[in-house]
Amino acid sequence: MIVWLNGTFGAGKTTAAHELLDLLPGSTLYDPELLGGGLRLMLPAKRLEDVDDYQDLPSWRRMVVDTAAALLTEVPGPLVTPMTLLRQEYRDEIFGSLAARRIPVRHVLLHAEETILRARISRREEEEADLGTGASTRAWSLAHLGAYATALEWLADDAHVVDTTRLTPRQTAEQVAEAVRTGAGSCDIVQTPEPTAETLAAGVLLFDDEERVLLVDPTYKPGWEFPGGIVEPGEAPSRAGVREVAEELGIQLPCTPRLLVMDWEAPKPPGFGGLRLLFDGGTLSGDRIRQLLLPGAELRDWRFVTEAEAEKLLPPVRWNRLRWALRARARGCPLNLEAGVPVG
Repeated sequence: MIVWLNGTFGAGKTTAAHELLDLLPGSTLYDPELLGGGLRLMLPAKRLEDVDDYQDLPSWRRMVVDTAAALLTEVPGPLVTPMTLLRQEYRDEIFGSLAARRIPVRHVLLHAEETILRARISRREEEEADLGTGASTRAWSLAHLGAYATALEWLADDAHVVDTTRLTPRQTAEQVAEAVRTGAGSCDIVQTPEPTAETLAAGVLLFDDEERVLLVDPTYKPGWEFPGGIVEPGEAPSRAGVREVAEELGIQLPCTPRLLVMDWEAPKPPGFGGLRLLFDGGTLSGDRIRQLLLPGAELRDWRFVTEAEAEKLLPPVRWNRLRWALRARARGCPLNLEAGVPVG
């Protein structure tokens, strides 16, 4: 298990984490910031110039999961992880990958009032003044208060909140330990096993009467997606799409959906690639749209979007696939793609 202590600079994550080690038997401090420092030393300077924060590096996010899994083969756990995580798509990627490894997460947000945060940041600056790093640390920390305020809405919904405004580090740790014992902050994410070979996946495009397409927001991976999933062994792809729509949205499609796009996705480590199929599930009436249901452990939201809006929400590979699927639908003829490019 991982006890993920989230919160902005000055919330007391590190001091509470050290106190928590005394309260959770077998626990080990796991600081992913060390991975970021290592990547700064190993990656070319040109690559580092492309990102504002090491969290923006896909390699860092994958290393967080791989290192946690490796550590848990050496120690009994839990791992206590004091790490700010303000971007929801990064939370989805990391926590979803941990769930795929069968590593449960207790997500705890250490929160404090902004005036307290600013005072703690200033006090930390004074403590670091002798090292010559105080001013730069203070500027960096203050700059992140706005991002924290923006993220607070989804963080408060996702995590168990402990207000550290008037707590000592020990009192904070005691509240976190009690939360862990009672199961608070448990992230009930669907456990989708990581593929070990090429996969076959079926997605279904559903439309409203304005010809907008339905997208869903998974809790276990970044970016929006089409309803659908992996085709099970021995299962027909179109039937897999029908099954996934029923499981994810509570909608029973009246007939077998029509194929729009077959796209071969090239393997790109650590992914294995495979065939991705998109089917036309037709137009949903207003009554059926109002009946949409979401499984909380798998999907957090849905919306109908135009093609232009979809480009802003979907990862580039999925948006390209959608773009061609919409053209195939308009022409009434399916398209065969290889790595996103029509062939034949």
